[in-house]
Amino acid sequence: MNIGILGAGSWGIALAVLLHSKGHRLTMWEFSPEAAKFLDEKRELATKLPGIIIPPDIKITSSISEMFGVSELVICVVPSQTMRQTLKTAAKETERAVFDGIKGWVMAAKGIEIGTLELMTDVLIDEIPGLGTDRVAVLSGPSHAEEVSRGIPTTIVAASENQELAQLIQENFSTTTFRVYTNDDMRGVELAASIKNVIAVAAGIIDGMGFGDNTKGALMTRGIAEMMRLGRKMGAKDSTFSGLAGIGDLITTCISRHSRNRRMGELIASGLTLKEALGKMTMVAEGVETARSAYALAQKIGIEMPITTEVYKALFEDKPIKEAVKDLMMRETKPEFW
Repeated sequence: MNIGILGAGSWGIALAVLLHSKGHRLTMWEFSPEAAKFLDEKRELATKLPGIIIPPDIKITSSISEMFGVSELVICVVPSQTMRQTLKTAAKETERAVFDGIKGWVMAAKGIEIGTLELMTDVLIDEIPGLGTDRVAVLSGPSHAEEVSRGIPTTIVAASENQELAQLIQENFSTTTFRVYTNDDMRGVELAASIKNVIAVAAGIIDGMGFGDNTKGALMTRGIAEMMRLGRKMGAKDSTFSGLAGIGDLITTCISRHSRNRRMGELIASGLTLKEALGKMTMVAEGVETARSAYALAQKIGIEMPITTEVYKALFEDKPIKEAVKDLMMRETKPEFW
């Protein structure tokens, strides 16, 4: 199968290397012509995936229309807050007939767009002419690029309203080290994938403050409850949040040394401002901007998301961490499930 990857960061490269091992033909698009040329010549992104060599027959291009023109399946992995502009560029530079010939679109970016408060599949359908949910899927789960690229056993979920598309992805992506399950709750998977990054920022704050296992265990459990509450309001299934995209990815992102969102929380807990912390990151911590959009979404639809609220206030209103923790602990007492 001819597969295009929209974005040549660590996750895009990890997926390219994985899919190449299955015999697929890959074309990766990189926004910057200079970066595309560098990757094409060096065949390695040492700053993010040291030691992972991009096979020579994986094509790397900065021409977005070229990537779409040879693709039967497209995987979107550009950062969530640049997704819309990237797709607008694609729509401007690519003929409608080319889009019509693409069998499926796989959304692998995680986040909620600031301003519109839309999920990434909504943004995709907004911007690509003639595209409907029957050709869209979401790929998510506990899957750090650093591990997938090295063949460390990983399990993930492909979610789509079109089960034939989900099964197509399952068949074409699964390997001896990468197991794909299917799911029909695309919205639930996207919400879980987005909000778990916000909870992971909180987990990093906990680590940075020197709190213990009790604290992190409570955070992850109540984080799932918060994600589920949002999902229920938006038509998702509760069971999705108990699966790979929910509790599976949440645990991984909250505890892993690879987690950029957890690392961001640690930097904030050390006393750095948000601007200073962002300056120390080599990769995008999606949980930062998602904290802002998720907080706005909770306000808009009228649900309580106390962890998200305190992360938002710590990041964007300079609320002291100790005060945020105290406010969480001293909230009005409630039943566990409400």
